[in-house]
Amino acid sequence: MRNNNVVFRLQWFLAGLLLLVSLGGCVTAADIGTSIAVSSGLMNERQARSLAEAATGIAKAFTDITPEQEYYIGRAVAATVVADYRPYDAPRANRYLNLVGQTLARASDRPETFGGYRFLLVDSDEINAFAAPGGLIFVSRGLIRCCRSEDAVAAVLAHEIGHVQLKHGLQAIQKHNLNAALANIALAGARELGGPELGELTQLFESSVKDVAVTLMNNGYSRDFERQADAASVTLLQRLGYDQYALIDMLTVMEKQLPPKGPGFAATHPSPAERMAEIDKDLKEVKRAPASVARQRRFESAMRGV
Repeated sequence: MRNNNVVFRLQWFLAGLLLLVSLGGCVTAADIGTSIAVSSGLMNERQARSLAEAATGIAKAFTDITPEQEYYIGRAVAATVVADYRPYDAPRANRYLNLVGQTLARASDRPETFGGYRFLLVDSDEINAFAAPGGLIFVSRGLIRCCRSEDAVAAVLAHEIGHVQLKHGLQAIQKHNLNAALANIALAGARELGGPELGELTQLFESSVKDVAVTLMNNGYSRDFERQADAASVTLLQRLGYDQYALIDMLTVMEKQLPPKGPGFAATHPSPAERMAEIDKDLKEVKRAPASVARQRRFESAMRGV
């Protein structure tokens, strides 16, 4: 009975210590926490050293990700996408998508990434789009069919650029690793955190990128992230003279075409009606931008047959 109680107390102690680590001050928190644990008889000196090393490993996983690391994480996510969604062989449409996308990216709050922005049309009837870390952006044919103008295409791309500039993908990855680290510690319980277990913990970030990429593509971003990306989209449209109501126009068409509880957008985003209501609040006093005949012709020419 006493041993079970010690294990239980140790598990909670370790979980609490990992929470402190996730909030910052890793080394200080680990040193103080393990000293208290040793003096209280919860662990011996060797266990304390192992835990301190584990905390250092977790701290490494949560340091700021460099632009180069973001680029390679994005490539891992992109590899997952193209494994499930074949690129659409339409050079003219893809050139157009990159022309509009690159123009928007340069006007965004984050005009440059390590590998640069890339936009690709994927051959899927699903209504969906993906923004991988580092600026790799995929848009399905199904979603493009919901666009009736270049303004609407720009709204879609600006939304995905918003995810990149706000680093939503990286935030999702870090949250995943925090949850996994806490689970790892809790499961370890009274066992010493050394040898293979410590190695697994310190390599957690690197070894789980592909797993996180799959989760990210299947589950999508949080509602708050989607709201932030919508706001970024509206701002970006305004900077380049696009119609800020274009995102609402696209969502209106999408709402009519979106299969309820279907794959793609319906599974990874808030409902179009919910998003439109939020966007409309920000546009109450905004006048619609005049339609551009030249942009409309360019859109129709590039997207013919898509």
